Amino acid sequence: MPFFGELFVSEILNKPVLDPKGEDLGKVKDLIIVKGEPLPKVSALIIEKKKGLFNLPWNNLNIFNKRIISTKIYSENLLPYELGEKDLLIVRDIFDKQIVDANGAKVVRVNDVKLEGFNSEAVLIAVDVGMRGIMRRLGVERGGEDMMRLFKKTLSYNLISWNYIQPFEPKLTKISLTVPRQMVADLHPADIAEIISQVSHEKGATFFKGLDVETAAEALSELQPDVQAAIITEMETEKAADIIEEMPPDEAADVLSDLPADKAKEILENIEKDEAEDIQELLSHEEDTAGGLMTNEFIAYPPETTVRKAIEDFKKDAEEVETVYYIYVIDADEKLLGVVSLRELLLAPLDAKLSDIMETKLKAVTPETDEEGVAEIISKYNLVALPVVDAEGVFLGIVAIDDVIDRMLPPAAKRKRRKV
Repeated sequence: MPFFGELFVSEILNKPVLDPKGEDLGKVKDLIIVKGEPLPKVSALIIEKKKGLFNLPWNNLNIFNKRIISTKIYSENLLPYELGEKDLLIVRDIFDKQIVDANGAKVVRVNDVKLEGFNSEAVLIAVDVGMRGIMRRLGVERGGEDMMRLFKKTLSYNLISWNYIQPFEPKLTKISLTVPRQMVADLHPADIAEIISQVSHEKGATFFKGLDVETAAEALSELQPDVQAAIITEMETEKAADIIEEMPPDEAADVLSDLPADKAKEILENIEKDEAEDIQELLSHEEDTAGGLMTNEFIAYPPETTVRKAIEDFKKDAEEVETVYYIYVIDADEKLLGVVSLRELLLAPLDAKLSDIMETKLKAVTPETDEEGVAEIISKYNLVALPVVDAEGVFLGIVAIDDVIDRMLPPAAKRKRRKV
């Protein structure tokens, strides 16, 4: 059965289908597609005649293009069609559905579907997500082109190849579509979070579950607290624990504080003991204090450490720590003695000790210091991180400047940390 060239589905909707004698069998209402190699293919047309729907299998077609559609059969050979949930229909199930545009890192809507001939079959090669697709469906595409020419511009195509599209769910049925996982992983976590926020909760959760652990952990940090809680609550505990464990302790504590107590407890029980203890320690502090803002991930060495040894160790230790602005100097009792900036470390003689180059006039706060007090000190002394110590001077953690900014310029849904 010859298929001449390529076409968009909207170009054949409501187009008459002719029998071998040229008589009208009905009008095209939809197309059934099935999995094919290498691309999904059209298995049948759904045509309408006198308000009845009929199934016209692809192998019964004689000619199929935007100008003429004809069949090898007559009306008496048509079989009635009842809309089935298991069938995937282009108009019903793909038109107007949401997909992810990886290039623009945004959710867009399918306005049309492009077909092309391949081995005597019609395969889906792309979806149209642009203005041209909308105009084509409205029947004003040519008028839009003429208008653009008046302004010496062209009406561009905005197509996403079907090669870059896969269903959210394993079955090709009533789906929204997304780009493959490897392409999503290349997006910035903030872009992934924005994509998840633009789709329904169910689709966002399915999208999130498809991410690898590292990407999921980074994206989770960018989501609003209520979305974080909803996604993690519905996730299997083991997978949720893997993601939480991948996050910096302060961000993990923020997420867990918004979960139902039983879910938070289950997750903590599935996290390595040391990391779970770090998170539990942070959860014990009020959220609007230095303790609630701090992370207990930092790099600290003894005062007798040489610059050479500190640089060697730093190269390994920094891989596991998200926020690295300074190297802190602590004694055997973990009391804070001083701080060395990375600049000072690199400029110092390699045989010098940290105690020789550290700054001892430290600005530090206690866990109970409120967030306004923390912000004032960071602002006044132009710090990028502020140490947090207890009443005995034991080093507990640091408050990074970005956490202060996030708190002082909060999102619409401000987080309220609950103790677990």
